[in-house]
Amino acid sequence: MTGNPAVRVRGLRKAYGPVTALTDLDLDVATGEVLALLGPNGAGKTSAVEILEGHRDRDGGDVTVLGRDPRHVGLDWRAAIGIVPQHCADLGELTVRESVRHFARYFPRPRDPDEAIELVGLTSKAGARVRALSGGQRRRLDVAIGVVGRPRLLFLDEPTTGFDPQARRRFWALIRSLTGHDGTTVLLTTHHLAEAEELADRIVVIAAGRVVAEGEPATLGGRAGARSVVRWADGVRDTDDPAGLVAELTRRYGGPVPGLTVTRPSLEDVYLDLIGGHS
Repeated sequence: MTGNPAVRVRGLRKAYGPVTALTDLDLDVATGEVLALLGPNGAGKTSAVEILEGHRDRDGGDVTVLGRDPRHVGLDWRAAIGIVPQHCADLGELTVRESVRHFARYFPRPRDPDEAIELVGLTSKAGARVRALSGGQRRRLDVAIGVVGRPRLLFLDEPTTGFDPQARRRFWALIRSLTGHDGTTVLLTTHHLAEAEELADRIVVIAAGRVVAEGEPATLGGRAGARSVVRWADGVRDTDDPAGLVAELTRRYGGPVPGLTVTRPSLEDVYLDLIGGHS
């Protein structure tokens, strides 16, 4: 994460008639960072991302994406952006290779389409029609299209919706390879908290159009310093010092503590507490 931020937002505002979607939203995404944007339905995530992508105008605030205001950009800026929306166009009659080649033509310095296809693990399906792909394979194709232009910034909107657990983990490995090999900056929106915890360097939680918390997955919302619950065969206790309590119990029992478990708040626990009545 070096250099100028890939995304800088200050005081972003957006309303649809009487409905306010975003209220003075501040957001930073460092270059090379994977940032997960979390929030309940209606929190303003989609509006914020569409403004950053240059697909929706804003009512107020300052927005800089890759050093430019998305309202005043040309094809060179758009060529540096990769977008994997939640719902993509129907390419059913094209083959995988034809689909990627088609989109590669829009970029000045694209990857070789076969390289993009190999990157997402679809080489064996390159000649297959899109309509014959499974849901997980189709999502991999969406990513191949999203990265064929060698984007500096990649937007991923609910990328693993409908995936089974095995396919989701393969997809996570793919995103890690992109960020690790190319240094791509990723802005991810997801409802899967395990996905955010696995992929994100940092998480931003928004509710009612405002940022309510941000931080690393392990520390979000004071998670690292939260009280732990220690359970054992004969009792249970909340404590700020689980190590000390375990040591005390070990001395008491003269060895291993029967039924011992130590539980800190999960990311889901913290997230639900943060969004409160906004869900």
